Amino acid sequence: MNLLVLGLGYTASRFAMAFAARGGAVTAVRSRAENDALTLSDPRLPAILRTATHILASIPPSDTGDDPAITALGPEIAASPAGWVGYLSSTGVYGDGGGAWVDESSPLRGRRSGRVAADQAWAGLHPAARVFRLPGIYGPGRSAIDRLRAGPVARIGLPGHVFSRIHVDDIVGAMLASLDHGDPGIYNLADDEPAPGEAVTAFAAGLLGLPVPPLQSLDEARLSPMGQAFYGECRRVANGKMTRDLGYELRYADYRSGLAACLSA
Repeated sequence: MNLLVLGLGYTASRFAMAFAARGGAVTAVRSRAENDALTLSDPRLPAILRTATHILASIPPSDTGDDPAITALGPEIAASPAGWVGYLSSTGVYGDGGGAWVDESSPLRGRRSGRVAADQAWAGLHPAARVFRLPGIYGPGRSAIDRLRAGPVARIGLPGHVFSRIHVDDIVGAMLASLDHGDPGIYNLADDEPAPGEAVTAFAAGLLGLPVPPLQSLDEARLSPMGQAFYGECRRVANGKMTRDLGYELRYADYRSGLAACLSA
C-alpha cells in the first residue's frame, strides 16, 4: 500500500501515521516549501501518482473555490490507478440548518462558495473518491482544554444554538474503516451529540478544576467577523451513513468522553 498525502495538517498527519502502522508506505506533500519537503509543483509527483494505491487530500481551497491540488495535479489524480481517494471537506458546505439535522443528501448552501465548489470537484474527480465532511475537529493539543489553559475563553450564551464536532481519533478511525468498507461517495463524520459551545467550555473547565467562564452575549464577546459568522449557522450533523456503511463505532460518542481522553493524553 502506497499513500500519497497532499497537505499534512492536524488530521491528515494522524491518518498518515495510522496508515503506516498498517504497514503502508507514505509520501507527504506540503502546500508550502519547507526544508526539503515535496510540494505540489515537484516534477516527481506525476510518477508518484502512478504508483499510489491511496491518495488523501486535505489542503483547503481558496475563497474562489480553486483547489491547489486539483489545480496542480487534477488530470494526474483523475487518471491515477489508486483504489481509494479521500478528501477532507467540511460540514460548513451545508450552511445554516436552523438547528435541524443534515445528512449527505441535504442541499449545499454554505456561505463559503469556494468550499462548496472544492467539495463537489473532489467528489467527481475520481471513481474511487470519498469526501469526508467534517464538523468541529478537536483532539490532543487542540481542544477546549487547551484554549482554557492558554487564557480567557469567551463562553457565549445563544439559546438553541448547537455545534457538531468529532474527536480526531474518530476521524482517523472512520477513514481507516473506509479502506475496507463502504462505497465511494460522501460521508459525514461526526459524533452522536451536537451540543452548545458554552456547555463544552464549562465541562472542560470542570475537568481542569477552573472556574467556569461567565456567559456572554455575542455583542459582549466582540468576536471577529469570522467568529460571528460561525455563530450565524446552526445545524446538527447526522452520522448514520458513517456507522451503517463504514461499520464504524465511535470511540468518543460525545464531547465529555472525548475531552476526558484529551486531558489524559
